[in-house]
Amino acid sequence: MFSKILVANRGEIALRIIRSCKELGIKTVAVFSEADRNSLHAMLADEKVCIGPAKASESYLNIPNILSAAEITKAEAIHPGYGFLAENAKFAEICQNSGYVFIGPPPEIIRLMGDKNKARQAMKKAGLPVIPGSDVILEDVNEAKKIAQKIGYPVIIKAAAGGGGKGMRICRTPAQLEEQFPMAQNEAKAAFGDPSLYLEKYITGAHHIEIQIIGDSKGNIIAFGERECSVQRKYQKIIEETPSPFIDERTRRKMMKAAQAAAEEIGYQSLGTFEFLVDDKKRFYFMEANTRVQVEHPITEMVYGINLIKAQIRVAAGEKVNFPVDLEMRGHAIECRINAEDPETFIPSPGKIDFLVFPGGEGIRVDSAAYAGWEIPPYYDSLIAKIIAYAPTRQLAIAKMRAALETTTIVGIKTNIPLLLNILSNTDFINGNYNTQFMEKFLTQKVASD
Repeated sequence: MFSKILVANRGEIALRIIRSCKELGIKTVAVFSEADRNSLHAMLADEKVCIGPAKASESYLNIPNILSAAEITKAEAIHPGYGFLAENAKFAEICQNSGYVFIGPPPEIIRLMGDKNKARQAMKKAGLPVIPGSDVILEDVNEAKKIAQKIGYPVIIKAAAGGGGKGMRICRTPAQLEEQFPMAQNEAKAAFGDPSLYLEKYITGAHHIEIQIIGDSKGNIIAFGERECSVQRKYQKIIEETPSPFIDERTRRKMMKAAQAAAEEIGYQSLGTFEFLVDDKKRFYFMEANTRVQVEHPITEMVYGINLIKAQIRVAAGEKVNFPVDLEMRGHAIECRINAEDPETFIPSPGKIDFLVFPGGEGIRVDSAAYAGWEIPPYYDSLIAKIIAYAPTRQLAIAKMRAALETTTIVGIKTNIPLLLNILSNTDFINGNYNTQFMEKFLTQKVASD
């Protein structure tokens, strides 16, 4: 096992990794930007190193500075968390070549799955059903129009080099495709440094379902039950839950088996997530694979009674993937993402938190690096906390989450808690009658009623 790990991230995920390391008896090094000098992850790590100015490109994305911090603190391994450099194959390669263990998949796996088009081809070869679309990178809009004509509208343009909604455009007509194609190229170039695009059939009314997997260096792969991630705005998840109110046991087992087989086919190691679109007939199609820990990993941990971060670290240290409990889903878990943003306009709301009270009690978990007096910087993601509610049934989990949000007090900034409470009170959500079009319908109805 490692004696010291450098955490190349910030916020709640950095704190989550630090706490897991403490449980394993591992010393930690926090890196921080000048804007995060008073951050909780920097305070609670055993050592801390400032790696640059506030701008992410000069700090959290600054590979030489991160490696220098690892060198001067004599860290043995580097955990990238999620975002920033977590899915950067070059960074993983440099870590390995510099003598550090990168806590994540090997660079070649990150590279394969990071190219969405190559990932599609690899998954087709592994036997996973994929959404009909282009088999090669699209050079121009005329190629895109030919493929769209073949598979039928609506279609969705996607960036080959990334995710998170960047470079994605839904097109319902040839005219829309012609208009949106260059815009998607520009956005993909700005976000990922690569304008490459591919095209897929857009599945209306689908569910966004993901399967968590973990693999070790000995070829062992474990797949876990699904997470329902269909409550999204502009492809950004807002609420996740497990198990899905839509997926039945037969479909669950089929998806888990398919994801496990695909992971085995490519020799997957570390934590990863296979994301699928599932249509109204419960036919599932591979969408992409994320080669890192997911924001929503806590709900899987809650229903299985495990710690995925600790397992990820053990696997990186060369241990066999193993859990001290029977891997059966028990109960229901829901996660709400608390963002520092205006709940009406969704404009970020950085600033000082004057007063803060998070919920507690049986079945409530809060992952956050926020505290009263902390100045939320305007340079990074607006996520400030994740509240997770666990209960024996979905109905009780929703009630527990509502009570948790109602007793959460954050003064000094705006948050999306009012929006989350409204969603949790929505009849369709309560009945589990929702898909990826839920938020569009929900916000339209909200505007009409205001």
